[in-house]
Amino acid sequence: MGLNSHSFRVRYAETDQMGVVYHGNYAQYLEMGRVEWLRTLGITYKSMEDNGVMLPVISLHIDYKKSALYDDLLTVETRLKSKPLVKIEFDYRVLNEAGELLATAHTVLAFMDKRTGKPMKCPDYILDKLD
Repeated sequence: MGLNSHSFRVRYAETDQMGVVYHGNYAQYLEMGRVEWLRTLGITYKSMEDNGVMLPVISLHIDYKKSALYDDLLTVETRLKSKPLVKIEFDYRVLNEAGELLATAHTVLAFMDKRTGKPMKCPDYILDKLD
């Protein structure tokens, strides 16, 4: 299903003393990929929240293959795994400028009603954009 690529440069603050990206930063990189994936549909996290929809991460799995380094140009490829119901799942690949695979990942997020804090069905305005 829909693939989106988002590129950015590794900042110094994201690395350790060896210039290697700290593993915990990859969760933020995946979020950047999801946000930009949604944006290509014409949807923003802010507009979803303004409409009472929250999208918390309920599962995150990352397999690290090779280190990303300070000042590397990284690309996060974000792919919707399947049509969402109450959950939405994404697969990711993180690549460096040379096209080397640095990490693969998978996240599961749940649609949640902001007012009640309970799970909800994926809004129709999102489903309509996926057809």
